Amino acid sequence: MFWQRRLENWVEGIRLDKGIALRLQLWNGKQFDFGSQSPQVTVRVPNVASLSYLLKPSLANLGRAYVEGKLEVEGRVNEVIRIANELASRTLKKESRVSRWSSALRHTRKHDAEAIRYHYDVSNEFYSIWLDENMVYSCAYYENGDEDLATAQIKKIDHILNKIQLQPGQTLLDIGCGWGALVIRAAEKYGARCVGITLSQNQYDLARERVAAKGLSDRVEIRLQDYRDVTGTFDRITSVGMFEHVGIKNLVMYFRRIRELLADDGFAMNHGITTTDVNNGEAAFGGGEFIEQYVFPRGELPHIGLVLRSMQEAGLEALDVENLRRHYATTCAAWADNFEANQDKLRTLVDPRRFRIWRVYLAGCAYAFANDWISLNQVVCSKAGRDISELPWSRRYMYRD
Repeated sequence: MFWQRRLENWVEGIRLDKGIALRLQLWNGKQFDFGSQSPQVTVRVPNVASLSYLLKPSLANLGRAYVEGKLEVEGRVNEVIRIANELASRTLKKESRVSRWSSALRHTRKHDAEAIRYHYDVSNEFYSIWLDENMVYSCAYYENGDEDLATAQIKKIDHILNKIQLQPGQTLLDIGCGWGALVIRAAEKYGARCVGITLSQNQYDLARERVAAKGLSDRVEIRLQDYRDVTGTFDRITSVGMFEHVGIKNLVMYFRRIRELLADDGFAMNHGITTTDVNNGEAAFGGGEFIEQYVFPRGELPHIGLVLRSMQEAGLEALDVENLRRHYATTCAAWADNFEANQDKLRTLVDPRRFRIWRVYLAGCAYAFANDWISLNQVVCSKAGRDISELPWSRRYMYRD
């Protein structure tokens, strides 16, 4: 049979390259082991039609097959991700990575709101199980490397608020406030008056509850609002894990909007995921395609070079850039571990398809950050052209208690 010859040639090609700890089981009982060591992952092919996903094993194809139940996979999820990447790297050319079609039309208010609701409005309980107790859904800051997730998330928030030199009584706008952890901390510890905005109804509802429970309703306002519709002036602005939804062609507009909202003597911080591809392309081997389809509809990652250029075009001066790639790899690994440890509970909250999406997504992100496919950059900026006497001499202010 044609499919049998093609499969056997494919198996032998991978075996000759270098064995991997994978076992392949076919619907007819036939079995292939790819390495001399004990298999860490078993892939079951339920019928001949499912072979097409395996014979062209891009991360998009393998991820799609797993999510849609076309292939059955057994093994620890970090091993599943590692072996999927080995299969892709041995079969596909990395240079096939191309930039996703990008258009400002993909990022209307309606489309952006739909994308945010798809990703964030799963349920608050779902996120609470694998995030930390404050439900901070962005890269943590492991100052010493031995912190637990909850401690590292508080340190991240303080790191950001110290970087923007937040002072008592100042106004702070947090674009994409999530479940409110940053604005609550800014009001409670730093004495700021805060506005947090989100497009997620679930985040909005819980953030407002948390603000009220802390007795901070007079200092913190949570809004269900698009960043393009905010008015007024703020002493400080933060945007944490949000600009990935803006769109590459909208970056200048996005940063220009921040400039319009920022006080003349203010500071802003953009904390977001960036691609390491200088052409702003997708993650290697189809990983970006999978995320676009299943996780972040219309999400786009710029290179840090494009971020800095877009800031300058928008009238902002970048004052400090910090790469936290190692921190995000550690954060995603902690989330993936929490997800694995709570599988039984999570399966009761979402359908099997969504469960599989999130399982491979979290572990896949940990792999992508660890292998320098994507990165995380914090950029502190202010309005361009400020008097140099207003700028700090050193970075010591970032590390105050």
